[in-house]
Amino acid sequence: MPASLAQSIANLEKRSEVLRKRLVKHPSAKKFYKHSKLIAHDLRQKSTRLLAGAGLIGTLLTTPIQPPSMNPQTEIAKREDVYTTKQLLLSKLQEVIPHQPTKLTDLGARKIENLVYEHTQVKAKAFLEGQSLNHHLGFMGFEQHLKRFPGDSLSQHDSLQEAGMAPGLGAFGYFSSDPSKLTTKDYMREKYYVAVQTLYLENWNQDFNFLKEWYKFRKVLVINPANGQAVVAVVGDAGPAEWTGKQFGGSPEVMESLNLHLGPRKGMVLMMFVDDPNNLIPLGPINY
Repeated sequence: MPASLAQSIANLEKRSEVLRKRLVKHPSAKKFYKHSKLIAHDLRQKSTRLLAGAGLIGTLLTTPIQPPSMNPQTEIAKREDVYTTKQLLLSKLQEVIPHQPTKLTDLGARKIENLVYEHTQVKAKAFLEGQSLNHHLGFMGFEQHLKRFPGDSLSQHDSLQEAGMAPGLGAFGYFSSDPSKLTTKDYMREKYYVAVQTLYLENWNQDFNFLKEWYKFRKVLVINPANGQAVVAVVGDAGPAEWTGKQFGGSPEVMESLNLHLGPRKGMVLMMFVDDPNNLIPLGPINY
């Protein structure tokens, strides 16, 4: 106990003893304190306890709090939290994919599919139901808006009108037969469409009817391996031609989602089919 606190208690005891002797000389006061059980002796004991408690609290308040030691594993986990899911996926993808137009091998495809699913929860497949694109990695170029229905015009498209409107229809025709029948599903399909080189598939001519129907609005995942931006889109057109040096085309909104809509409006992308038979994965940018 600190010396100053002990002295304070001693002074209080001495003063209470003097007061007690004075009070008990008066019969009425003696009777009152006896009845209330608030004699100076009780007060002295209670005061001592209160002062001791105050001293303990004061000691606790003035004692510096020592921070708990951090477990090394916890410290490592804290540092890892700094990295976002997108950055982790980007870092891992850049280690395994080539930066040139390529068709993946079965082994390479499985490795990339696992990475993509681990970080996006999207089941992306390089090979799906026996089908595969001629390239899984390739250059994507900026495309124009497509006509969604008869009479559609550029002014009716709500964003990136500077891209212009394609003079013809997409490879699969209109997205809706009439403007009054345009659904949100149709609207989103045109907004997030890609063009792929179906005309260069090895069996395109002999299996044309089957392949055209299989690829029509087929859902795909597109990732920009330079920045990790990703978007879910549908196959809405065919092309581009081989002489362009590009393997894919992207709608204005797709290119914007990948941050490829400025400058040369062209960049390397990874494209795979989305295995989504119940249509649960929405079109548009991936929210990591």
